[in-house]
Amino acid sequence: MEEQKDFDILEMPAEGLAAYWLSIKKLIDVKRSRKVLEEEIRYTREPYIKFLLETAFSELDETTVRRLAEAKRTTLAEEYSRKLETMQIALLAMSSQENPRISFVRMASHYPVSVISEKKAFTLAHGLLDGLLDTQSDPALLLEFDHKLQPDRLLVKMLFHIILSRKEGKQQLEQLVPHIKTPYYANGITQVIDGFDHRILKSNLKVQAEQILAYSKTKMDMASEMSLGIRAKLSYDDIFRIARAFMP
Repeated sequence: MEEQKDFDILEMPAEGLAAYWLSIKKLIDVKRSRKVLEEEIRYTREPYIKFLLETAFSELDETTVRRLAEAKRTTLAEEYSRKLETMQIALLAMSSQENPRISFVRMASHYPVSVISEKKAFTLAHGLLDGLLDTQSDPALLLEFDHKLQPDRLLVKMLFHIILSRKEGKQQLEQLVPHIKTPYYANGITQVIDGFDHRILKSNLKVQAEQILAYSKTKMDMASEMSLGIRAKLSYDDIFRIARAFMP
């Protein structure tokens, strides 16, 4: 079994997530072995799914599992919200050509503790900018952007984009798009390049972020209920009914 590199609850459709849990139900029914879950835990990187696999099928009682699943949902939702908000700041900064230092301070303020110093962030961001001129550099590595990056790396990448836009012009952002793995950010940069009115861009980003976050919470609730249904040894059809309750 290969590591599930692209398994991401923030971006995957609810139908795909439901299909995953239904496949787990089938595997458990067929193999009737704890090894199925152990393999999934080993190879699954998606944090909420991994947590449910580790917790829902443990010796903990159902009430405790539900409480812990809710706590994990809240923690991850806060992290997703923080990242989406800092992406909004970065995209709007590119649009308005804001002073990068102001942008960095505003982005960094969304974290309860400092994840990287301003000096180090600017040093690394300018290093990325210099790398664009180096013919020996690897564009895929240099320009890669993914919301799953650690907060310090994410801030540096966005600061780099802000500096690039202010120093070289918005059209230079076009080279970034193929390397951005987060659709929300890629779409935002495309709108910046296309010259969307700042107020329209701000409104679009805000609404889309709210929808992404709400949908992610719904998917996490569905995953929690499906995993508990599997734990309770409900039938395949009943697990599917649980999934349908969370879909239009």
